[in-house]
Amino acid sequence: MWVSDNGSDDDSLALLRQATPNEARLNIVENHANLGFAKGNNRILPLLPESEFILFLNPDCLLRPDTISRMCSAMNEHPQAGMASCLIVNPDGSEQRGCRRTLPTPWQSLVQVLQLQRLFPASSLFRSFNLTDTPLPDKPTPVEATSGAFMLVRSSALERVGPLDEGYFLHCEDIDWCARFAGQGYQLLFVPDVRITHYQGSCSKRHPFRVEWHKHRGMLRFYRKFYAQRYPLPLMWAVYSMVILRLTVLACLFLGRRIVPGMRRDQREDVSSAS
Repeated sequence: MWVSDNGSDDDSLALLRQATPNEARLNIVENHANLGFAKGNNRILPLLPESEFILFLNPDCLLRPDTISRMCSAMNEHPQAGMASCLIVNPDGSEQRGCRRTLPTPWQSLVQVLQLQRLFPASSLFRSFNLTDTPLPDKPTPVEATSGAFMLVRSSALERVGPLDEGYFLHCEDIDWCARFAGQGYQLLFVPDVRITHYQGSCSKRHPFRVEWHKHRGMLRFYRKFYAQRYPLPLMWAVYSMVILRLTVLACLFLGRRIVPGMRRDQREDVSSAS
């Protein structure tokens, strides 16, 4: 196991070493700075020994003893899959948003930001790119995108697709990678009967607006990279404008929270839930 530490300033590394004093398989790479999700993961790739699969795992995930073995078995049964993920749930057991989704087209992004899927729930035209509200499949099934919290990657596919795009600092590098895997002809396998718990956001609670800034910056990069040459310019500008407008609204809410400490939490989360 390799841990890429992005300059953590708490006692997490000391606790990790204390908990595993004789674990020779644990390797810690200290980056001494926050390099971002993509660069932090990419840094250890040249150091890894040869293996058939590589698991990219967030530190705030809780796995079961047989999680990795079952996921590797699923990948062996689906040789066309270059990446696989599983059912990612919140601490309360509910499926986490982003666990399985389609790649967000500019139109779907507008639908999501404007919450049009709530106004027209029966219309496929206003379908959200998040598939959380759809029934779980009863067997491993290809999906277009998943969460970067848990990505089991076939090493041979990684060599062909390349590492994570370091132009993203935090958020959207996972859907970028999913799009690139698909572009090389690989499937992304979703395994519904393997479950992990993700304590989402526990690593970024101290700087919530900084996280939102990087998330929106990543969204703009993703749309420019994959859709700018495929969609009409007016639609793309509409998408860019909505992303910037949403970030502006969030900035005002965060500022309001500082000025008015008693501001209701659910008023702030209504806007955040649109992502």
